[in-house]
Amino acid sequence: MPEINNSRRKFLKHTTLAGLGALVAPQVAFKATAPTFINSKKQDHLTILFQGDSITDGNRGRNNDPNHIMGHGYAFSIASRVGAKYPEKALKFYNRGISGNTVQDLKSRWQQDTLDIEPDVLSILVGVNDTETALKEKDEEATRKYEETYRNLLKQTKSQFPDCLLVLCEPFIAPVGRVKENWKKWQAEMEKKQEVVQQLSKEYQTVFVPLQKVFNEAFTRAAVDYWVWDGIHPTVTGHELITREWLKLVSKQLSFLKKLA
Repeated sequence: MPEINNSRRKFLKHTTLAGLGALVAPQVAFKATAPTFINSKKQDHLTILFQGDSITDGNRGRNNDPNHIMGHGYAFSIASRVGAKYPEKALKFYNRGISGNTVQDLKSRWQQDTLDIEPDVLSILVGVNDTETALKEKDEEATRKYEETYRNLLKQTKSQFPDCLLVLCEPFIAPVGRVKENWKKWQAEMEKKQEVVQQLSKEYQTVFVPLQKVFNEAFTRAAVDYWVWDGIHPTVTGHELITREWLKLVSKQLSFLKKLA
């Protein structure tokens, strides 16, 4: 594929001259803490819920049609692999991502789309729409609101389901498309959201999935738009990166996933 190879050469040349940190969102330092999963011995009949925005949504179905219910993103990939490998475990997978959602949107539907499902494992990826909204509205309080609302959602969940394993996925961006056109502002605002997610992960002892680092490393292997086509939404290969990292890190708590990690 000569076009991808040419793009990759240009990308590597640029990063050599300008430094990788000038082109991609830097990884914020994160010191992991051991996640709390009181019910770690429970490995069967788990309810695994994916929550977030369009990246999680993946154009999922809105009815009970099992052919489309998980969408076509990382949530689908994880559910299909794990479910096919371990049918005897009777795992239940739910996708409740909704395109365009911010953390405030999650708040408005948290009872119905999260708590009522009674998850044993809750995976959340939200923040890119919060970032874009903050930039459009020039809201200086955006990060504080994001943190307060996100923390409240985690608090509600842990209060009602103390055994629930929380998985916080780091929101990410890429220097391509409309994001690249206003890159420095996007980068600065996204870093704030990433710091919040990392802090909340420490505070609630969750599994933390460092997606910005994962994508930054991938950008050195192929053109940026090979992984993230518009600066926000992953391609098929980008969703595969999320899938692999998620399985690798969650398998440290759910040991049966190690065969797939």
